[in-house]
Amino acid sequence: MPKVSSVIVPYATYLRVYEPLAAFPEPERGHWARYARRPDRPSYQDELRRALADLAPTPPVLVPVHESQDAFVLDVDGVVCVCPWRTRLRGWQALEELSEELPPPVLDAVLPPFLRHQAAQDYERWLAVNPDARPWIRTATWQVPINWFVLVADEEREYDEGDSEDSPPVLRYRTPMVQARRRVARGLRALKEAMDEGPLIDGLVDVGRWLEEFHPRSLVELDYGGLVHALPAGALEHDHSAADVAEGIAALRRGDGAVAGEAYARLVDRWRSVRDLRSAN
Repeated sequence: MPKVSSVIVPYATYLRVYEPLAAFPEPERGHWARYARRPDRPSYQDELRRALADLAPTPPVLVPVHESQDAFVLDVDGVVCVCPWRTRLRGWQALEELSEELPPPVLDAVLPPFLRHQAAQDYERWLAVNPDARPWIRTATWQVPINWFVLVADEEREYDEGDSEDSPPVLRYRTPMVQARRRVARGLRALKEAMDEGPLIDGLVDVGRWLEEFHPRSLVELDYGGLVHALPAGALEHDHSAADVAEGIAALRRGDGAVAGEAYARLVDRWRSVRDLRSAN
């Protein structure tokens, strides 16, 4: 498969759900079964390169015309599990989120209003036909949302420092769906008992509802993705953010606000340098 660019595209992190083939109806199940046997499956960097290539023309292509037929594939204890890209759906959703993050003059300069309006109309028509559609992948830039760390445990952490440009560092967590859902429920109970409604609770409720959409034998993956290229190797090696979040929630459950505050302070300090890089950019 030809690559659009050899440049590494950094700074995005991912929360992915891999569902077993049994979760998909035919003929989609057959498509993914055949796809899983392909030796030339693309990587997440290939997906990002394609997206950047679509933004290069004038006017830019904000959302792909056709939905992607690609996916990420894992063998989970002998069961083939797939995570469809659904690039078109995620593109529409990203456009909605972008309008909340950028000031209107900046947004208009980057993405012309008439193109955004057209994309919004296309999405509305598509949703009318596909009301239950949801992505298998959530993306964040320049951060890993704190509520994502609630889903995983430190012992599920996988770190590889990498040894070349073709083998970059990897930092990720993988956990069974049943564990992720259980941790969401426990985390919500602890947070709601300790504080009023807030962004952390709202974010955890949202991600919990999203997880309920998938097969119970799915696998959940939190991947630092391209963000590893913005962090020094030493910072990655000693990054145990999931452990800090788990410690903070456990402390809240015990009513120990001091220990919870210390865990949160470690998180803030660790991620401050990343936020500074985002501002500098």
